[in-house]
Amino acid sequence: MSDRPGPFARLESRLPVDAPWLSVPVGVVAAGAILAAAPLPTEAARMLAITAFCIALWVGTPVPPWLTGVVGIGLIGVNFSTELALFGFRSPATWLIVLGILIGEATRQSGLAGLVERRVIEVMPAEAATDPRAAYRYLLVAFSAIGAGFVFLVPSALVRVLILGPVLISVGERFTQRRARVGLFLGPLFVTYYAGAGVLTGSLGNIIITGITESAAGLSIGWVEWLVWLGPVMTVLRTAVVVAIAYALYRPTTGDALAADAGEVAAVTPNSSGSEEATDEGVVAGDERRMLAFLLVGVAIWATDAIHGLHPLYGALVVAVLVFLPRVGVVDLEAAGDADFTILFFLGAIFAIAEGLQRTAFTDAAAGAILSAVPADASLPVVLGAVSLVTAALTLVMEGLAVASVLTPVLVAFARDAGVPLLPVAMVEAVTLVTYFFPYQSAVLVALLGLDVVESREVIRMATACSLATLLVLLPIQIAVFTVAFG
Repeated sequence: MSDRPGPFARLESRLPVDAPWLSVPVGVVAAGAILAAAPLPTEAARMLAITAFCIALWVGTPVPPWLTGVVGIGLIGVNFSTELALFGFRSPATWLIVLGILIGEATRQSGLAGLVERRVIEVMPAEAATDPRAAYRYLLVAFSAIGAGFVFLVPSALVRVLILGPVLISVGERFTQRRARVGLFLGPLFVTYYAGAGVLTGSLGNIIITGITESAAGLSIGWVEWLVWLGPVMTVLRTAVVVAIAYALYRPTTGDALAADAGEVAAVTPNSSGSEEATDEGVVAGDERRMLAFLLVGVAIWATDAIHGLHPLYGALVVAVLVFLPRVGVVDLEAAGDADFTILFFLGAIFAIAEGLQRTAFTDAAAGAILSAVPADASLPVVLGAVSLVTAALTLVMEGLAVASVLTPVLVAFARDAGVPLLPVAMVEAVTLVTYFFPYQSAVLVALLGLDVVESREVIRMATACSLATLLVLLPIQIAVFTVAFG
């Protein structure tokens, strides 16, 4: 295990010491109330009580989310069966995420991010070397495009943020005013996070949703199929919207200026081992080139899934083997020890809870309750709008991945009973899951704060603008696309 400080350390230090522990009695009280009063069969009430207890701890985080996951797995095993408790570890989606962590660690250590920074600076237009606004426009667009490109290459938004964050901090130092530095930090990072909704492997929420729909309804959604439906609006257009918002909110003022060394390109950059190597002749280390080539191999496998029919897991598996293969890869096998796999227990609990809610018939009851609030003859846009509202409401009280685990099985039953196609329902849920307003709603936003560059209010301001633009502009466009195709 790595001894590097976790991304949450800085934020946790700001919280009152005792405040997170309030979630423990809240979880106990909620679970007890469900067991005492819920008009549900005994098994369904027990599963819902376990779910409520885990959600309370995930929201309050008195202990790390993975430890709550271990507790949840244990409670499910004791109350139901070992098979159900360990259900999540059989899911391909879980192992896709594990491989994504390995790939992200290899990408970080390979020096690829440093290569990207050098190349962007080297081709900067002459005007941008002296004009702060021109420099801000160029760097914002360039690194936002790179952030969108990383969505295709690295299958974890959290890993992408931790890779690009240090690069953006370095780039922001070219400006004398904090305003521009904040914009260059938030813009590309929000792009690499929010644009992930349009790429199946770009968001853990996408992977969890497709994993549950496949196990619960037999619906397998391919990588290309997901990209065709959501990519144009939720990756391409959403990237443009986030860039426009970052420019409008944080563009340099007339009083800003470029730092004295803004036109200089660093003569040395850190390599994967932390030492320095000369780059004054534009020599690119072989590790960086090979890392990019390996990532493109993974994209090629994902993009051809309609031909070979393989789960995205196998594309990530090939990349992971290549990056760690002796004499061929970019990092030593020991580098795998630097990766943090504790999220496995969090994911295991999420999938076990989702399966348990389905087996105990809670999802059918909840789907019926939702369905009763939707007119019997409701059109597809109304149904999809209702799905979006329910998803957005739940993300206000629990972390996005927890929402996916609880809500997706309910929506599967809801779509079946309502007679609407499950594909647009699942995709609208996935899009809405990446419309956050506050850092507590997402581990990725917490990690972004943990880099200690921006304040919470700045993240909230940016997230609110991007989420409102999604819900009020982009989502209606996406629903219109589904209505034309399925309505």
